[in-house]
Amino acid sequence: MDIRTHRSLIILFLVSLILLFVRVGIPETRQILSILFFYIALSEVFNLFTGLTLYVCFGYVAFVALGMYGGGATIKYLLSASSPPPLAVVLACAFAVAGILALILALAVGWISVRLKGAYFAIATIGLNEGLKNLIEGTGIWGGSSGLVIANDLIQSYNYDTFIFVTSELADYLIFTVYAVTILCIYLVIKSRLGYGLAALREDEEAANVMGVNVVRYKLIVFVISATLAGMLGAGKMIKDVAIYPPQAFAVSYTVEAIVISMLGGLGTVTGPVIGGLIYGVLKYVLTVSFPGLQLLALAPALMAMCVMFPYGIVGWLRRRFKGSKIESLLI
Repeated sequence: MDIRTHRSLIILFLVSLILLFVRVGIPETRQILSILFFYIALSEVFNLFTGLTLYVCFGYVAFVALGMYGGGATIKYLLSASSPPPLAVVLACAFAVAGILALILALAVGWISVRLKGAYFAIATIGLNEGLKNLIEGTGIWGGSSGLVIANDLIQSYNYDTFIFVTSELADYLIFTVYAVTILCIYLVIKSRLGYGLAALREDEEAANVMGVNVVRYKLIVFVISATLAGMLGAGKMIKDVAIYPPQAFAVSYTVEAIVISMLGGLGTVTGPVIGGLIYGVLKYVLTVSFPGLQLLALAPALMAMCVMFPYGIVGWLRRRFKGSKIESLLI
């Protein structure tokens, strides 16, 4: 492999590893870096589809929530056995089930919705979130409105120290792993034939279709990949929280924050969500600590000001500012 060809990706991974080492070495940073890992991973997963197609899925949180419930239900089921499997097996199964459930939902929804264009696609996905939420509450599956709690299952099957390690340490590493895998996926997609087809679709869908690009197939492929990773991210979030309730799992704020972070950093880029996630996460954390109860009131004008200053995202502004330089080549 030519390192120079993938230099930007390697640098991005190195920066990410530095953040991980900071979290390990400086305990005081664990809380904020845990928040940052989740926000960056969420925006990367969202950006994998929306950034490369410019199709906005307002029901995106449904895949994250399905991953939470699927992963949590799997853990609860496996730990209900008289002889629980090893922790690594339980967590691996939880992530696998979460990803598979999100994949199945994405295939079912995407097979129809990706054939729609523009605003019609967005409208078609709006009801996905509320529909799945009402299904869980109405039928009572996975605890229904009472929620799904796995804390006691982990403590009884292993011990309290293992429970603390899993929820305070291991969950962050698992979310970071999903983030790293998503970065690699979006990078490989951009550099592949699929990425070139999506670039043509993003510029002019009708022209791309005339030139032989199977736009429906390309949209469906990237939609399913993105949704699967979102489900696995949800499993990591469930392990972190150890309890989930419908209003929390299906909070629209997940989708809204993913849109804000992606647009702030730069849609359709790999580094954009990382930059946007860092800025958004730090800003929200600082405002929450400094102005408890008023953080959203202060956050909104700050984000609006940034969007006015960087209409093409921070990565887009940097590319124009340093056009032709080495800095531009590092902004993938």
